[in-house]
Amino acid sequence: MATESDVRSMCLALPGVTERSSWDQPAWFAKTLMARMWEDGVLTVKTTEREALAGTAPTTYFWTPHHERSPQLVLVRLARIGTEELGELLEESYRLAGGRGS
Repeated sequence: MATESDVRSMCLALPGVTERSSWDQPAWFAKTLMARMWEDGVLTVKTTEREALAGTAPTTYFWTPHHERSPQLVLVRLARIGTEELGELLEESYRLAGGRGS
């Protein structure tokens, strides 16, 4: 099970990532937003695999009508993933958000 603390430490370990508030929630930025807490225990990240993730694990990955216009955004229930999977998601999101070397 991943936690918000895991998200924070993994994000801040990536080169150039900063943390600041977005919509009154903790958020992490490379060149653009790479991850944000949506609500307690739910994280927003960028991915090119949104449909596949939600199709294979809909209790873990989902989106709301708010996210319909942004096809790279997916919500993740942290209690349903491990830290290894979280790290993979954050690395992809970092790359998509313009992180160094992307």
